[in-house]
Amino acid sequence: MIVQIAGNVKFPITLDPTVWIFDDRKKTFPEVFEGEENPTESTKEDELKRQSTRFDREVYQQKINPPVNKSINRYEKQRILKGTFLMPLKPFLHTSEPAADVKKAALVTDEGEEVIDADVLSESLLLFAENGKPLQEHGPVHLYFKDGSNRSEPIKGIKKIVLQ
Repeated sequence: MIVQIAGNVKFPITLDPTVWIFDDRKKTFPEVFEGEENPTESTKEDELKRQSTRFDREVYQQKINPPVNKSINRYEKQRILKGTFLMPLKPFLHTSEPAADVKKAALVTDEGEEVIDADVLSESLLLFAENGKPLQEHGPVHLYFKDGSNRSEPIKGIKKIVLQ
C-alpha cells in the first residue's frame, strides 16, 4: 500500500497513503470537483479559533505550553469514517526535488505504464480513501487531473511515479 516517487529526483521518497486520513491537506471529492464548501466547517473553525485564543490567554497566565496537536472532534471523526478523500500531489513532488529538466512522468500501474506531462502531474490529486476506507481494489491510489477531465476514468493502481 505504498507509492514510490523516483527517477530524476534528488530525494526518492516513499508515500504511505494510509496515514493521509489524518493530514490537514486532504480534500473531499465534492470540494475538489464540485466547488462545494462545507459552511458548518468554517463556522466550527471560527469557534475553534475563539476557543484557542481564550485558551492561550489562560495558558499564558499559568506559563505552560499549550498542546500542539488538534484533537479530532465528533464531526471530524464522522467525516473521516464516511468521506472520500483526495490529496494534492504537489507538496510530495516538491519534497523529492525533481531536476529542472524533468518534463514527463511515468506512472507504473497494475496494467503497465502511462506517461503524462510533469506539469499536469504536479497539479493532480491522488484519491486515497473511498467511504472512509483505503482503496483496496486498483489501489493504493487513483490519479485525478485537477481540471477533472479524467473524473470518470482516473488512472488506477499506481504503484510508482518515475519522473523523467
